[in-house]
Amino acid sequence: MYTQAMDLMAKEGASAPTAKPVRSAQEMMLEQRFEARIDDGGFIEAKDWMPEHYRRTLLRQISQHAHSEIVGMLPEGNWITRAPTLKRKAILLAKVQDEGGHGLYLYAAAETLGQSRDQLLDALHSGKAKYSSIFNYPTLTWADIGVIGWLVDGAAIMNQVPLCRCSYAPYARAMIRICREESFHQRQGYDSLLVMMQHGTDAQREMVQDAVNRWWWPCLMMFGPPDGESVHSAQSMRWGIKRISNDDLRQKFVDATVEQAKVLGISLPDPELKWNAERGHYDFGAIDWDEFWRVVGGDGPCNRERLNARVKAWEDGAWVREAALAHQRKQQTQAQAA
Repeated sequence: MYTQAMDLMAKEGASAPTAKPVRSAQEMMLEQRFEARIDDGGFIEAKDWMPEHYRRTLLRQISQHAHSEIVGMLPEGNWITRAPTLKRKAILLAKVQDEGGHGLYLYAAAETLGQSRDQLLDALHSGKAKYSSIFNYPTLTWADIGVIGWLVDGAAIMNQVPLCRCSYAPYARAMIRICREESFHQRQGYDSLLVMMQHGTDAQREMVQDAVNRWWWPCLMMFGPPDGESVHSAQSMRWGIKRISNDDLRQKFVDATVEQAKVLGISLPDPELKWNAERGHYDFGAIDWDEFWRVVGGDGPCNRERLNARVKAWEDGAWVREAALAHQRKQQTQAQAA
């Protein structure tokens, strides 16, 4: 879900290039060792030397991924009290809790790169840091929850499984557990839609189709801009941060999802979607990238609502953080006195 991070900064205007500083012989030797480890398929640990640009790129990507997990709790959390059955309520509660855990793993991975969690969250709350554009769309009906599981989490898995082989080891380790849980989320969403499509009323089936119509194109945008417009992708793939390009991931997602839609009995809202025997893939229509950048820039249906909710949660939870710190200081004082 989260290849957008490396493209957002460039689109918003990167600073003009400056002359490269003169590097010492030791720095050049360290960089050669770093590049050799990358070429050999090895992993970089937090205490290993790394180029500053590698560190900054990872911070952008991991922090945007973490923010996406936390903000992504909001559109689904909106339906916990309105779930149609106790079973669906329990499933949704567990899923939202998982997303909070994913954010925790990722913030911890980002902290190994030298930025505190307070700094990361301040960047989110101030609007400096971004999160996935998909979470700026509203959940209008219960069917949206199933579609988010099927399509949004399905796209996330397509993006995230290659990250289990990311060259930065703390990120790769975090992604292993996250991907296991995301696979359950995708199956739960698919199951919810299958129940409505096979055993529901005509109104419920129409509700599912309407949700798919609204979420399909934003899901295709989740993989980030086309490879030719993705400023950082080439370097990130060279360093092993990314393993598969935006366009290839998007194509894999379309190919897999079309077959799933047939089983569900759902139509995908793209008249140009058709099998291309010569390519061995499905062709699909043009994506509205103007909409993508508009939402990324803060002008989506729910941008302000999502950010305001996160800021309010942070401010309302200040007393909890203060109490926890006070308790920690008390415990330390008692330990020292003993």
